[in-house]
Amino acid sequence: MSLPDDAHSEPTATAVATAAAVRAGTTTAATETKAALARIAERDPALGAFQVVRGDKALAEAAAVDARIAAGEHLPLAGVPIAIKDNIPVAGEPMREGSAAMSAEPRPADHEVVARLRAAGAVVVGLTRVPELCVFGTTDSVFGTTRNPHNPERTSGGSSGGSAAAVASGMVATAHAADGMGSIRIPAANCGLVGLKPGSGLVPADMGAHSWFGMSEHGPLATTVADAALMLSVMAGRPELAEVSMPEHPVRIGLATGIPTPLARLDPQWKAAAESAAETLRAAGHEVVELRIPYPSNPLPVLARWFAGAASDADHEGLDDRLLEPRVRAHVRAGRRLARVGALRPGPVDRARAKVEAATATVDVLLTPGLAQPGPPADEWHRRSWTANLRSNIGYAPYAALWNLLGWPAAVVPAGWHESAEVPLAVQLVAHPTRDGTAEALLLSISAQLEAAAPWQRTAARREATLG
Repeated sequence: MSLPDDAHSEPTATAVATAAAVRAGTTTAATETKAALARIAERDPALGAFQVVRGDKALAEAAAVDARIAAGEHLPLAGVPIAIKDNIPVAGEPMREGSAAMSAEPRPADHEVVARLRAAGAVVVGLTRVPELCVFGTTDSVFGTTRNPHNPERTSGGSSGGSAAAVASGMVATAHAADGMGSIRIPAANCGLVGLKPGSGLVPADMGAHSWFGMSEHGPLATTVADAALMLSVMAGRPELAEVSMPEHPVRIGLATGIPTPLARLDPQWKAAAESAAETLRAAGHEVVELRIPYPSNPLPVLARWFAGAASDADHEGLDDRLLEPRVRAHVRAGRRLARVGALRPGPVDRARAKVEAATATVDVLLTPGLAQPGPPADEWHRRSWTANLRSNIGYAPYAALWNLLGWPAAVVPAGWHESAEVPLAVQLVAHPTRDGTAEALLLSISAQLEAAAPWQRTAARREATLG
């Protein structure tokens, strides 16, 4: 299998530019939606990003947006084609969550985040693939395997891997994603995108039974900081977040390249990317200090919520365990056992939070590698054992989960190219939570400074890729 010769011949306009052009009348929502659907038809067969392509429904939606523009409405996302991760309801479409056990019946109403995006003028062109119940850091299931547009032999990450592949390939400029253990930031790091997980409470969560005990948040995947900010501003209902500006004064940045777990090994190129980003920020006038984050020595508080969150979602949907993939069935059963024995007590989380707050009290932003290793091969991980999936996920993507446990906002931005793996490099930025959006605004500001100082290629370059 190979990518089409012209799969990446023209870069997709940014969401900011598309919305401005639709509002100005130099293009229409219908025109932009037709173009997005054509790109999906051309590129998606080689990448497997989409679970559902909405076709005629999206065109009808675009016509309604054009009518709203003609009537004088000012729409922040006017006519912007977007994709929604297949883990929240979209009215009239099934929500499969990568699982044959989930109902194929259409959902009756939009999730609040989808409703906000549509109210802002976005056009939902499709739903993107996820691993079953959004559990793992690779996106493959009985429905297919999603590939990294930069190197289709490797994974796009997970669980928002479909959304990441759709954006990185230029099928759409921006997409909805969700993050319970790194599921926005891991695909962003794999695919060379901007991804932001907001802090707790900024965006309505309401996923599954209880959003994985409060660890899961909705956020954007985009090719530019400005597009990510625009999407976040709509999701959060905070228009001011769309206005990204450079930092008004220097901030103190803690460079933390320590390994969160003995099960992971930091690839030198990923470490060098973080150090290079730190130097860029130092050159911009910020103070950069080396920092040691006290990652919990006992991983059970994170793992228990990861396992039990999936179990709660399976029970919430009334799923038949026999229809689940073996790796997910094991994950769910472990979660139920841990919940029964009291592994979800808040005490360990409170102690971890206190240690991290004390260790990071003197810095404004934390800077870590985006991943420890390049993403694994785009393979049928859903056919492998639970332990093989755990080893792979923890070993390559250990930097994200702590910030879900604590509810801190975190962003990933591109930071170079991994020569041997032929995939992007990335760094993670983390801020102390504020609940009023100022922490997210700070992350966007620092991200914009990195983007200006070291611009990245917005979408995957045209390449020949032969897959076995």
